[in-house]
Amino acid sequence: MDDRWNAVTALSEPSRRALYDYVRRQDHPVDREEAAAATAMTRALAAFHLDKLVEAGLLSARYAAPEGQPRGRGRTPKVYEPTGDGLTVTIPERRYELIADILAEAVAGGEQPAAEAATRLAYRRGRDLSAVMAPGQEVVGALGALGFEPRSDPGTVTLHNCPFHALAARHTALVCGLNHAFLTGLVDGLGVTGSTPVLAPHAGRCCVELRSR
Repeated sequence: MDDRWNAVTALSEPSRRALYDYVRRQDHPVDREEAAAATAMTRALAAFHLDKLVEAGLLSARYAAPEGQPRGRGRTPKVYEPTGDGLTVTIPERRYELIADILAEAVAGGEQPAAEAATRLAYRRGRDLSAVMAPGQEVVGALGALGFEPRSDPGTVTLHNCPFHALAARHTALVCGLNHAFLTGLVDGLGVTGSTPVLAPHAGRCCVELRSR
């Protein structure tokens, strides 16, 4: 309970949450200078908040030279990495109620087979959601708002958080299929023509990614 409370308390401060979210999205250890620049803070303020996140158990810290750079004179910089999602607090964001609602509606509708009915419902939910988003909403922004933690690379948008993580781990084929249908509906509803959601299972991130057509 103490660990959970410490995590919630640490992330209640907006600057601290911004730093935590930034470090979580990176694929390399982040030093204080990078974190400060990315969140528009002074180095001293970023260092203070980063160390508070370490105390709360949300980040780990060590001293290491930047990757790909020779070690220069002076003290080796302190770098920070996420400790994982072992805490029971909802970090990163989860949306289990969405999958539960789709499955409940599919079963209540009485269509057979129920899994196919749920897939059709998931697609419609994605399209319906796109209709209530801000006009001109870009797909990366929409995915970020839904908690998928998108990262754009040439030709691909990878999703570094699965909002359905625990369910997907237990019922992979079903939940990943619903997720794929939901994101396809969202992309179609937003009128995206340059990329399409594809199933691409990968340890540590969402089973769906967007690829250029």
